[in-house]
Amino acid sequence: MSIDIPSAEDFAELTQHRHPASVTVYVAPSGSSERRSPIGRNPEAAQLSLRTAVGEGVAQLAAAQVPAEDLDRITDAVDQLVDDRDFWSTQARSLAVFVSPQGLRAFRLMNNLRTHSGVGDRFDAGPLIRATTFAHSGFVLALTKGSVRLLVLESDASCHEVELTGLPEDLGLELQTADNEGRMDRQRADGALRPKIQRRDYCSTVQEAVLRQINGSNHPLVLAASSDLEPAYREINTYRRLVDEGITANPASLSLDDLARRGREVLDRNYAAQLADWREQFGTLRAHGRASAKLREIAKAATAGRVDVLLFDLTAEREGTIDEYGNVTPADEPSAHTYGLADEVAARVLRTGGTVRAVRGADLPDGARIAATFRSAS
Repeated sequence: MSIDIPSAEDFAELTQHRHPASVTVYVAPSGSSERRSPIGRNPEAAQLSLRTAVGEGVAQLAAAQVPAEDLDRITDAVDQLVDDRDFWSTQARSLAVFVSPQGLRAFRLMNNLRTHSGVGDRFDAGPLIRATTFAHSGFVLALTKGSVRLLVLESDASCHEVELTGLPEDLGLELQTADNEGRMDRQRADGALRPKIQRRDYCSTVQEAVLRQINGSNHPLVLAASSDLEPAYREINTYRRLVDEGITANPASLSLDDLARRGREVLDRNYAAQLADWREQFGTLRAHGRASAKLREIAKAATAGRVDVLLFDLTAEREGTIDEYGNVTPADEPSAHTYGLADEVAARVLRTGGTVRAVRGADLPDGARIAATFRSAS
């Protein structure tokens, strides 16, 4: 899919970056999120949006008397990215580009982010953090004899099918002798054993193609397989986010819309169970001084590297600053010197090896906008 999954090291680099000529651009195709095509289908439009946004940013920096050589470095870096054909041959739905005179970082995302840009002394990594830590995205693998389909379920409720490459044209023939219970193939394997071996081989071939597309992703995978292939695929599976619950109906009888709907139902139940467990743990730990739903306490804990798991409201917009000791200073309105407080806390948690989840407000305990469990009491 040519999707880039930011690592903790990536977030550390982006959020610790400081330079007065820093430009951040998020690019998405035009149109509603349900109708957007992958950027690779019309890269010229995305390239134009990127050039336009960077050009506007460079103009703002020029007005702020940033040296011309710094502006040239920014423009040259973007030109090189535009000329990189491999980068633009992608099924990504949006791009995040961070550029300064010190260099350029770009990420291809499966999320439908809105197009916007900004300049300042740091990169605006907030939307990237939210997009990659919001759990309402995933995959559905529909698997039957001779038919394999992989769907991407996006956080905005849209979905699309991904082409699996590298599968043999005669994939279905791998199960041919399974239909005759080995009666035509007894010299190669016992008739009772051969079908099981073939189903495992078949599923292994499929999994290789699936992993080429999704390996490195942190999104869950829902399996919709025929009754004979479902146990075989789970037996050979190595993808750590395969959901225990699957879609029980034979996928051959389901349309893509039906698969997407049933897949989301599975993901929602799985996600709700995980959050319920976390909220219960949160209550227990808070009673022992190892959890909080107060921003100021969490900011200090995050700065000290004590946050284990952080949940914050996906729609949180409060801005301000947080100093090197974790002291929070809210701002009445955004400015070039402020940033999203929840985003900054999330960045500090990621830099110190913690887990971050952007969630809907209703998923947080006690009506809070942010909550965290700590590795140790203060």
